[in-house]
Amino acid sequence: MDDVASQLEPIMDAANAVFGAKNQARERALPLCRAALRHSANAIRAVHRQDVAKAEKLIGEARAMLDDARDALSEHPDIYHAGFVHDAVKEYVEACTTLAVIAGRPLPAPDDLAASPAAYLNGLGETVGELRRHLLDRLRKGDVEYCEGILAAMDDIYGVLVTVDYPEAMTGGLRRTTDATRGILERTRGDLTVSVRQRELERKLSEFQERMD
Repeated sequence: MDDVASQLEPIMDAANAVFGAKNQARERALPLCRAALRHSANAIRAVHRQDVAKAEKLIGEARAMLDDARDALSEHPDIYHAGFVHDAVKEYVEACTTLAVIAGRPLPAPDDLAASPAAYLNGLGETVGELRRHLLDRLRKGDVEYCEGILAAMDDIYGVLVTVDYPEAMTGGLRRTTDATRGILERTRGDLTVSVRQRELERKLSEFQERMD
């Protein structure tokens, strides 16, 4: 009977080959996902600055990086689903849907973005926070009617997310995203309501002063 060490040697050689391949794929994909996440975040900032061309460029670059990361992990689904790809895709979805809503374009579908349903819905939920920021910027300029349209879009997104009732492990933590979305929506509705009432009061005061004059 062979000794245990001689039996383990080929087993460990095979295991090390598997782990080495996985680690190499991870080391290739991880920086790509981190860079894609940064590009997506910068694209969102460009959208808020109304620099659509730059946002589109950054989004395109982020998509290419994510595609490369997927290729690197194509034979390693366990690494692909470890979490960092999901986070990068979620941020990419957020950039794409933020641009779509603010630019008045149709929302891209998950297949258009090569995003899983979980990454897509979480990214869509986080878009609500960016829409709040955009709404407040426009509200300061007095564009109430436009802001009401943005609030309606935020409400539509929440209305969809709240219907998803599956385990958190399946949805990538969507319940937490939905809860945060509800809080953002309620605060934004309150801010807009206060602004509308204040402007109405100012209008009535102005009319009253005109009559007194």
